[in-house]
Amino acid sequence: MSEHYYNAKDLGKFGNIADFQKELAGKFFSYYDEVFKDSELSAREKSLIALAVAHSVQCPYCIDAYSADAFEKGWSEAQMMEAVHVACAIRGGASLVHGVQMMNKVKEIAM
Repeated sequence: MSEHYYNAKDLGKFGNIADFQKELAGKFFSYYDEVFKDSELSAREKSLIALAVAHSVQCPYCIDAYSADAFEKGWSEAQMMEAVHVACAIRGGASLVHGVQMMNKVKEIAM
């Protein structure tokens, strides 16, 4: 057993998911490749979005992959960190807005 649950070497094994379900893996990778092509958004823009989303979903593999990808595509450290802050703000705001649900429930109980 490794010391850490997440092993950086496993990122390089991502393609191996096809070993257990080739057809679905093929469909996923085809879709994935299509999503990251230049279209309405550039591949460069998508890389920065992916970096922010990676932090929001807290995927260490995605953080590693898209930190490297975004940097290689020319985003500065400051731009990358700002994208992480955007993800943080949205994630925090999503938690806070659900506070309205709590407030509604407490008001219902208190009446």
